[in-house]
Amino acid sequence: MRYILVNKPYEVLTQFTDEQGRATLKDFVAIPNIYPVGRLDFDSEGLVLLTDDKQLQHRLSEPRFKVAKTYWVQVEGIPTEEALETLRRGVDIKSGFTSPAEARLLPTDTELWPRSKPVRFRANIPTSWVEITISQGMNRQVRKMTAAVGFPTLRLVRVAIADLRVEGLEPGKWRELTTEEVQALKEDMAAQTAAAGTFKTPGKTSEYWPGGVRPGTAKPNQNSAGGYNRGGFGGASGSKTKGDARAAGVRGSGRNAKPTGGTKAKPTGGPKSTPGKTGSKPGPKSAGRGTAGGRGGRS
Repeated sequence: MRYILVNKPYEVLTQFTDEQGRATLKDFVAIPNIYPVGRLDFDSEGLVLLTDDKQLQHRLSEPRFKVAKTYWVQVEGIPTEEALETLRRGVDIKSGFTSPAEARLLPTDTELWPRSKPVRFRANIPTSWVEITISQGMNRQVRKMTAAVGFPTLRLVRVAIADLRVEGLEPGKWRELTTEEVQALKEDMAAQTAAAGTFKTPGKTSEYWPGGVRPGTAKPNQNSAGGYNRGGFGGASGSKTKGDARAAGVRGSGRNAKPTGGTKAKPTGGPKSTPGKTGSKPGPKSAGRGTAGGRGGRS
């Protein structure tokens, strides 16, 4: 098994091929059959782990294992303690709320290697460095987090994956993990697996979801007047049988339910009285047309 740590430069794709001819990891790591664990944006820099260990790759990429990733973020302005506390609690980045994170302001003398393309600064706005540690992997999450609290990201560098650090690796350089580092990483993943419990990737008919309902598959089941139920509209609920539906004046079930004869009964040839006269006169169509009081439903 191979375990490679590479410091991805700015504007390099976290993959080994590109039809558009852009720079990829292949330009820096000439080792076949290894693949990146997770991704790092084209315009971000820093650590990427490469391996042919599929099990470890899956565990490190799986969000439920909560692998910590630490970033140094150069932002416009100097974040207040209130802004940092908001990052720690979690923020709304439109695609969802972020989980609690670690965030702290770095010393003013923090320095990194020069970027291949200099950052565009605004002369009248100071910049600062913030360290943010997250265990999620939402699209462009860190950039959206800093923007949400009013401090846009200018430069983003991943400096750590779990306990693996970028120190000693220049941009574009790589090294093999030591035996001790691999062992520590596997032990950490084993502990995370035990904490997460057994798991089966849910399929279309799987019930391995909290509450036994797979997201996106629940059917509407409103009981208010006019609400949709699988058994019909309004009076007949989704749990009733066809016989119950008919008893409620509904023929069939579902959206195509139609009222039966019980709802619009017409008087048939029963006794008909005339004011001021005694006796009664049978109606002309009484024979064979249901009972007095209305036409019966179909049997």
